[in-house]
Amino acid sequence: MGLLDIAIIGGGPIGIACGLEAQKKGLSYVILEKGPIVNSLFNYPANMQFFSSSERLEIDDIPFISKEAKPKRDEALEYYRRIVTSNKLNIQLFEKVLEVQKANDIFHVRTSKGQYQANHVIVATGFYDIPNLLNVPGEDLPKVSHYYDNPHYYAGQKVAVVGASNSAIDAALECWRKGAEVTLIIRGTEVGQRVKYWVRPDIINRIEEGSITAFYNSTVKAIHEDTLEITNEKGETKTIPNDFVLALTGYKPNFQFLEMLGIHITKDEKRLPEYDPETMETNVENLYLAGVICGGMETHKWFIENSRIHAKMIVAHILDKNQKRHP
Repeated sequence: MGLLDIAIIGGGPIGIACGLEAQKKGLSYVILEKGPIVNSLFNYPANMQFFSSSERLEIDDIPFISKEAKPKRDEALEYYRRIVTSNKLNIQLFEKVLEVQKANDIFHVRTSKGQYQANHVIVATGFYDIPNLLNVPGEDLPKVSHYYDNPHYYAGQKVAVVGASNSAIDAALECWRKGAEVTLIIRGTEVGQRVKYWVRPDIINRIEEGSITAFYNSTVKAIHEDTLEITNEKGETKTIPNDFVLALTGYKPNFQFLEMLGIHITKDEKRLPEYDPETMETNVENLYLAGVICGGMETHKWFIENSRIHAKMIVAHILDKNQKRHP
């Protein structure tokens, strides 16, 4: 491809938006995605419904039509896939970025399939690939999963769901409705306040009526083949029968990759990467961040709907730089 204007790492909705904007402005680019188109969305639960309405998930003013106001996962896959194919975006799929080196103001990107050179790099890799581990004995057992797909698999089984966020609550309700015996292990005093407003009353009612058992102020102590040990804030331990554990305790960005790129990251628990909020440029010149990865461990701060503007901000800054360089 020769020397590109932009190499975009990540083929999710925001990476696609960056590619669209670059293409519209006449910049050469490539989108590098380690999996299928919108890989993270593809790995969402089969029945997942977005918190956002379809118009808030639109990119580049391309209409997103869904059956309900809030679309389901498969509708989003169809929408973003059609954008890629209809606009003939230059996207390389199942091609993982292994290394990025900068020399003489040129970024050298090495992937699992080849090498690229670009004047600018945009990192739009999201945060869905690395789960927050429980770090307890037995977490590596086959019965434990940090991802959830379809409730049918758990029908008739004793399932412990660890977490109190949207993913955990959706899984608990779906598994219960398919006939699982569900136990919720919640570290705090209540179901998460950010759980979707039409779902939160549902799970609270199921807990109050006894359909789903919830242990508050509790954490997992150990996981065994057919039991689960939990402990509460008083240090009291309880052992419950268990067939499967869904440890849906959230995910985090690949900080090691960001640090390999030379991006500064705060040392506190938020682990915020350094970038200019006006341009999205990091402390490394001509290296940009886009999308949810900007929030570090605050993965609830950035979504498709409030980060889709990053594409226009970044490309505008690149064009402005080019204009100043070659007036």
